[in-house]
Amino acid sequence: MESRSIFLNISPLDHRYSLSEAKVFNDLSSYISEQAAVISCAKAETALIKAHLKMRGTLDAETEEKLDTVAWTIDPARVYAEEEKTKHNIRALVNVLKTMVPSETAPLVHLGATSVDILDTALSMRIRDCVQQVILPVLRGLEKHLCDIAERDAEVPQTGRTHGQHAVPVTFGFAIAEYVSRLGKSIIEIERLSKNLRGKLAGPVGAYNGTSMLVKDPEELERLYLGYLGLQPSEHSTQLVEPEYLLRLLLECNVAFGILANLADDLRNLQRSEIGEVFEYFSADQVGSSTMPQKRNPWNSEHVKSLWKAFAPRVMTFFMDQISEHQRDLTNSASQRFVADYLTGFTLAAERMKNVVAGLNADAEGMMRNLNAAGGKVKGGILAEPAYLLLAESGVSDAHEVIRKITLDAEHSGISFFEALQKQKETFERITARLEMLGIEDAASFFEKPERYRGLAAEKARSLAAKYRKIAEADT
Repeated sequence: MESRSIFLNISPLDHRYSLSEAKVFNDLSSYISEQAAVISCAKAETALIKAHLKMRGTLDAETEEKLDTVAWTIDPARVYAEEEKTKHNIRALVNVLKTMVPSETAPLVHLGATSVDILDTALSMRIRDCVQQVILPVLRGLEKHLCDIAERDAEVPQTGRTHGQHAVPVTFGFAIAEYVSRLGKSIIEIERLSKNLRGKLAGPVGAYNGTSMLVKDPEELERLYLGYLGLQPSEHSTQLVEPEYLLRLLLECNVAFGILANLADDLRNLQRSEIGEVFEYFSADQVGSSTMPQKRNPWNSEHVKSLWKAFAPRVMTFFMDQISEHQRDLTNSASQRFVADYLTGFTLAAERMKNVVAGLNADAEGMMRNLNAAGGKVKGGILAEPAYLLLAESGVSDAHEVIRKITLDAEHSGISFFEALQKQKETFERITARLEMLGIEDAASFFEKPERYRGLAAEKARSLAAKYRKIAEADT
């Protein structure tokens, strides 16, 4: 067959990303390409032959090995050529398989099955394998890099931000630990749901009509068939496997996709010129702008967000594929093919994010500069919260108003919050006394160093990193 240039392909997945993310693309192709789809259907068909032979007590190791070889070596082009005649994909597969399997087993090809017994089972098998063999390893790799940063930068002071404004201090490790926790839980759920994908051998309406004519226990035949593929039966079948098994997995992938996009947004914003708190790895030959040689754009993080924008809305199609009239219609036949595209987009985003995080560094000096300048027009104003809390704890009922007026004095006088606080001698002494009761060393200078007011940020960063690293490594 004459080779076709990848630049004649229509989907960006098949030209741009097959080059830029070649390893991940090739890994995914092993499970969710059209070739993989044909092979997985052939594996389902040969598993059915094995189940029939097993029920008859005539399955031997040599036959099993021959059937496995047939499934792995089937030529998708030959199946497609046959489909041009049959106008039916599974009948075309069956016709080709009958010429490939041992002659004595040819009558057993597709015996008792309807097309979707093969199609839904094969889909579950390859989505499961794709998730477990490709997607989860990428996500766990990203999670481990996030754990590294959470531990490494657990003590690096950073100003917290809410509503785009400076809030109270945290540490950069703590900020990253948010994503360690959120992504970590999603990884656990994706793994669980991938293990619960189901198959079927229940016939055109799910009531085992056909197989009840062949064996005494149709459900046992189904269990044997699916057992060869590492699957369990759908609890109830129509012509279709219950759609919620796959739907829930895809929805959790979309949850994880949103987490990646949120992380990408945070990292992109922290690289803004006016913030300058983190920086990505930038190779010696990399170009940031076609016209401004000095620029180092956070394009990788932006790319992750862009992929999320392209693929996350497809979740609506997943919901729509949940609905089929009575025992089956074909309204999911085209739309379900694009599940492979979605999983590819999701995996490419995760791989890109993994590479960003692997080369990510905190600019500790930049973070401290911003922290010291935080508080709006009042230097050190972000420490108004602990001042108010300590004053209230000392028994002052209008503590919030007292501290608010001190911040106004600092603003109008052009002095720091600490200097304005010291001017109110009684208030300052009350607050300092509470600090000393808490065991704070050098309490009198507490409000000169905002990085000291960080709560449990460092401890949380370390504990979450340790927890989810252990989980990620145990699942590797």
